[in-house]
Amino acid sequence: MNLALIIIIVIAIVLAIVGGITEGLQFLLWVAIIVGVIALIAFLLRVLRKNA
Repeated sequence: MNLALIIIIVIAIVLAIVGGITEGLQFLLWVAIIVGVIALIAFLLRVLRKNA
């Protein structure tokens, strides 16, 4: 996997944990979800292009 994709996934996980724990920073949970979805789409596109 690409290093940038791994970094994005790690950032998404960290933001999800911080957003879930800290009630005042609840918007981070939504940011983590969006970043996670973008990372998942990028990963799926990479896999589909590699297999095609």
